[in-house]
Amino acid sequence: MAETTYPSPWHAVVDALVHHGVDTVFGLPGDDLGALHALEDAPVRMLLCRDQRSALFLATGHALQSGRTAVCVVGKGPAVANAVTGLLEAHTSGVPLVVLAGGTATKRRDSGAFQEVDQLALVRPLVKWAARIDHPDRLVPALDKAFLLAASGAPGPVYVELPDDLLDLEIVRTRPWADAPEVATAVTADGVDSRALALVRAARRPVLLVGGGMRGRNGERRIEALADRLGAAVFATASGRGVVDETHPHFAGLAGLYSPAELAPVWSEADLLITLGSRLEETATFNGFVGPGVPVLQVNLDPAGLSTEFPGLGLLGEGAAVVAHWLRELGPHPTEAEADATWPDTVTECRAAAHAAVAARLAEMAAGDTLHVAEVLAALDRLAPADRILVQENGLQDMWSYFFPHWTVGAEAGSVVPSEQTTLGFGTAAAGGVKLAAGDRPVIAFVGDGAFAMVANDIATLAREGVGVTYVVLRNSGYGWLQCQLDQHGAESTRFAFLGEEMGSTLPVHPAAWHAVVRDKSALADLLGEALLNSSKGRVAVLEIPVTIADAPPGITELDGDFPGAATDSAPNPASKNVSKNEEERPTDEQ
Repeated sequence: MAETTYPSPWHAVVDALVHHGVDTVFGLPGDDLGALHALEDAPVRMLLCRDQRSALFLATGHALQSGRTAVCVVGKGPAVANAVTGLLEAHTSGVPLVVLAGGTATKRRDSGAFQEVDQLALVRPLVKWAARIDHPDRLVPALDKAFLLAASGAPGPVYVELPDDLLDLEIVRTRPWADAPEVATAVTADGVDSRALALVRAARRPVLLVGGGMRGRNGERRIEALADRLGAAVFATASGRGVVDETHPHFAGLAGLYSPAELAPVWSEADLLITLGSRLEETATFNGFVGPGVPVLQVNLDPAGLSTEFPGLGLLGEGAAVVAHWLRELGPHPTEAEADATWPDTVTECRAAAHAAVAARLAEMAAGDTLHVAEVLAALDRLAPADRILVQENGLQDMWSYFFPHWTVGAEAGSVVPSEQTTLGFGTAAAGGVKLAAGDRPVIAFVGDGAFAMVANDIATLAREGVGVTYVVLRNSGYGWLQCQLDQHGAESTRFAFLGEEMGSTLPVHPAAWHAVVRDKSALADLLGEALLNSSKGRVAVLEIPVTIADAPPGITELDGDFPGAATDSAPNPASKNVSKNEEERPTDEQ
């Protein structure tokens, strides 16, 4: 091919983005504005954010929904430092992400230059690869490598730094941009008596646990087919929701912290746990989990993703290929030695008990005047289209959505949640990236008012850009999780409080957004329908739901020091205080 000369590194970057099919870039670029000049006439949308942290959240949401590599552009120094929170979330979520940052000029390093910091040292613990481009000849191969590493193997973020003195130089490309490598996904049988398959064959009461590593890897519904073949119960981690159809008769909810109490017999009687694409983090193993000594067969693409905390066997491989291989080797019907006819019945009975418990709880709530979070979820389930995508935070009141069957992710639906880091504000901002990747599908963010307020500047960005997300904001004027912990520990002092009316009577919302407050239970359905309608037309819709701090999922408020994250700010998503009259709040000039 003939050489291609670019007037600047950013023009080369934009050409690489087009080659790799990137249609949206998120970020807040440095003051050289070179990225914006290069994007001016490119077929790539630039979502200009107000906060680098939110930009990373948006990009991570986009990658989680699309399965494709997302791109984020930031400046240098404090801009990179501010982006680290978002990098932490992207790293823990395992998403393909390329971060392009500015940097101190080579000749000015270690001289006390303006905004100089060792950015590579800041980001290296959180990325698969970090590179600084100190010569124009190194940019093209570095960009190729960045896209290769971000999406290959276990996906994750990468970081490329473009120092100031590179920005005025021409870039010459002497070869085509690299294409994505072909990936072999077949599993070669090593005999039907392999150790992993032998464990599967021997299990009479198996449980499948599906993690976030299986996102986008169950298009042919082979996991459900394996559950049918084995008669296995199916659980998901929080990040694994949406991988399997939760209306499947073997699906039994989330594992660990969020496992329905009615499913305890399944966990206590299981004789094998098969995990697919899960790192088995603490929330997935706390409470609802197999007993001591029960073998855990872990299937993971990445050896670093295999937990060494449990007995059993690790199997390195791509989960979908392993499941397909097992289905071939097991054949369509269980042998008499493999079958345990009572096990599927146990799963069915426990699942039915969980549904009955929720129905009874909702019936009790319906008899009163107070609007409960569980009723909001029930209304969403009735009114939102089947292909809706729920984007969640991880706080006190919004945690109701983690408890199956209060919320069920059907075959057409989607789910995006924070990683084990439960970074406050992630879901609120990420919903915008999810929507940009989801096209016409409705995206609903189920969040607290503290998380909403934390990234309010970029809610304004979404409103300005016409990114139609429906925000259901649970409002208690503060950080409900921390207040719950304070109350639980018997703190009688009035010196400290995490809830307060200083936030005002309603949330400040950008004037381009639709905004209403549910002030009476009877108005919920109408206002929720109006919110969904407005967001379907490309308008941000914010529906405030005042709630009380007492409205928490069963068992959650009783958590104490037994669960290390319970007394910290790792899950502090606010909700709100009940008021009575029905009054729709129209958009104001407050931002």
